[in-house]
Amino acid sequence: MSGKLYGIGVGPGDPELLTLKAVRLIGECDVIAYPAPADGTESMARKIAAPHIPANKTELAIETPMVPGQFPANDVYDRYAIEIGDHLNAGRDVAVLCEGDPFLYGSFMYLFGRLATSHDTDVIPGVSSLGACAARAGQPLVSRNQVLSVVPAPLDEADLEARIVTADAVAIMKVGRHLEKVRRVLAKLGRLDNAIYVERATLDDEKVMPLMNLDGDRAPYFSMILARRAEAVDA
Repeated sequence: MSGKLYGIGVGPGDPELLTLKAVRLIGECDVIAYPAPADGTESMARKIAAPHIPANKTELAIETPMVPGQFPANDVYDRYAIEIGDHLNAGRDVAVLCEGDPFLYGSFMYLFGRLATSHDTDVIPGVSSLGACAARAGQPLVSRNQVLSVVPAPLDEADLEARIVTADAVAIMKVGRHLEKVRRVLAKLGRLDNAIYVERATLDDEKVMPLMNLDGDRAPYFSMILARRAEAVDA
């Protein structure tokens, strides 16, 4: 009998933000897989889930180069899909951990595309960075009839501007080395004053502040900028 594949969202960072279902399945699955930097540094997904991983589990680190312009690394996902498929074919259930939510810029989607048509698969949603950053910033993402736009910072500057200019509310993700570009665009559009910067939401070294107060021209990958237009009636 074939095993079952689970894509498990482990949330933004706080181990207590895993869902009850995620914790249960991590305890029940035979194999725990997770993305990990190819340079040998610690896997964020595993670090988040660590308090819930029993000691007797088979673990599989999906080592991926974290290099701009080289993601997704198709050859890496091809190789690990075969390895995970071997476990499934041997009757072992496999839990693939994913930061935040698996289907919101989550790495699991690349394994899902390779394995879901041939193996029984279930995706377990997690607390997304969108919800976590808004909660930690104390700022609603949207209200009333506002429309939320989720924008990746690596877009070129003209495209970034075009997508923000008409947005009621915007969540800018994957800030990293694109921080100064995002600042320029928001300043040009008159959106800098109300933009909130959130770094490593829910973690011990979390940082939340108005974007205009942030020094430097780079940010960690796990950072987000929220900017919402005020409404005449906000209720």
